[in-house]
Amino acid sequence: MEKLYEGKAKVLFPAGPDTLRVYFKDEATAFNAQKRGLIPGKGVVNNKVSATLFRYLEAHGVKTHFLEEVSDREMRVWRVEILPLEVILRFRAAGSFAKRYGVKEGTPLKTPLVEFSLKSDPLGDPLICPEAILALGLATEEELSQVKATTLKVGELLRDFFAQRGLDLVDFKLEFGKRNREILLADEISPDTMRLWDQKTGEPMDKDRFRKDLGGVEEAYQEVLRRVLRG
Repeated sequence: MEKLYEGKAKVLFPAGPDTLRVYFKDEATAFNAQKRGLIPGKGVVNNKVSATLFRYLEAHGVKTHFLEEVSDREMRVWRVEILPLEVILRFRAAGSFAKRYGVKEGTPLKTPLVEFSLKSDPLGDPLICPEAILALGLATEEELSQVKATTLKVGELLRDFFAQRGLDLVDFKLEFGKRNREILLADEISPDTMRLWDQKTGEPMDKDRFRKDLGGVEEAYQEVLRRVLRG
């Protein structure tokens, strides 16, 4: 089947007039694709973790693009018009946030923080303020309000979900799309798009192991999958 689009982590194929098949790859990138590698089994982990979390969120009232798993590496989703934004929710200072503000990695934030970045690889996905989003017409005020509220709700749900499995959700990135003017949670939710630390050891269980050359990347991903599927 002819592919519609191939990105750094996924390939999209048509699955019907209004649906797509998403294939998850094992390729890994970091630092805006300046670092590349392979994590064996990553595609399977990200597909299964995303599918499980989408179902969990749907059961708690969050509307998503997810329809069904079709194989170990593939899911079927609604076609959506992706908003050109990445939405980040932070519970602790980590990564670029800690570096930007000179805050110690792991410092708890007083309140959960929602940040927006412009979805643009050529520009390096720069941070963008809500006023600029509105001024550029990237989303309406109502859409932006809905995206922020949904992100905070997803954060509460995921934080509780992972806490029950011995994992601390530090931060995560979401993407949203529009289908028939309705805002849906899209893309994926996986160790590629969030920071998860083991509650007992504080060890990263996510793509930071690849970014920072910590080793044990494949094992960390498999352990996250094991805990997510534990129920």
